[in-house]
Amino acid sequence: MMPAVHHLSQLLVWTQDAQILTAQARAKELLVDNGWIFGGFFLMVAALVAVLYTTRTGVIARAAAKEAIRQPVFPLLLTISLVMMVFNTFIPFFSLGEDVKMMEVCGLAMLLICGMFLAIWTSSMSIADEIEGKTAMTMLSKPVNRRQFILGKFLGIQTAVLLMALPIVLAFAGLTVYKVFYDARESTRDDVTIENAVIEVLRLMPAVVLVLLEIMVMSAISVALSTRVPMVVNLVTCLAIFVVGHLTETLVVSNMGKLELVGFMARLVAMVLPAVGMFNVEAKLMTDGSVPPVYVGWAAVYAGAYIMAAILLAFWLFEDRDLA
Repeated sequence: MMPAVHHLSQLLVWTQDAQILTAQARAKELLVDNGWIFGGFFLMVAALVAVLYTTRTGVIARAAAKEAIRQPVFPLLLTISLVMMVFNTFIPFFSLGEDVKMMEVCGLAMLLICGMFLAIWTSSMSIADEIEGKTAMTMLSKPVNRRQFILGKFLGIQTAVLLMALPIVLAFAGLTVYKVFYDARESTRDDVTIENAVIEVLRLMPAVVLVLLEIMVMSAISVALSTRVPMVVNLVTCLAIFVVGHLTETLVVSNMGKLELVGFMARLVAMVLPAVGMFNVEAKLMTDGSVPPVYVGWAAVYAGAYIMAAILLAFWLFEDRDLA
């Protein structure tokens, strides 16, 4: 009897060792994949910093970023995000062992909502209000043209969003690690290692990058709208575009082979409005999957193309805007 118990306990040790090795291999694989994503993201941030401190557009961008940070809405959104993430760490989701994933989904949603609201609010305050208050005309009387004004405001908004997102993402990663061990302790599991926590954080980071790309797309649309409409109209329009943009793929797929008119209108809407649904990878996170770097790369290309189109539209709308 005793040798059998010894063999069973030895088998359990071997199984746990194999799981640890598998977790280590998985963590290394995700680290390599995320290396490409982080590399591209840091190159983008480095290019943004270079523009901020070497061009006239950067002067406007720094002023817009400082203006956004000084607004009461900036610390308010930052505080709300951090408090809600801490709250989500300890609240039971009753998800049958998937509380970590539910916390990740809620954290991504909080980052998206707060970042998008800050971007739309800042674009309205920084562009629409300056146009209505005639202060934009004073700025454009200096050696700055209208295109530099719009581009500088857009880059300043992105700078403010990144400065708000940095502490949120750091807290999000730390709370995710804590949540992994907290749930393991609550369920009396002893097979959870630091590698498992690292895997959860590494799976989360591509989704964070996609959320930031989605915020950039929506803020570019908001900048274009701010050249013509006030804040309330801007907020409502961006909200409508955001909701419909998440539904375009479903509309197109559900109407294939059915009503031609409805299918045509769905494809037309999907072609004009941003397909922000492609930045939503919550289903992948809920199934223990990881977002490949190729997907993030193509999403970045799409976001860049749509942002360029929105900024060109903003140039056209602002070119003949009467500022007097």
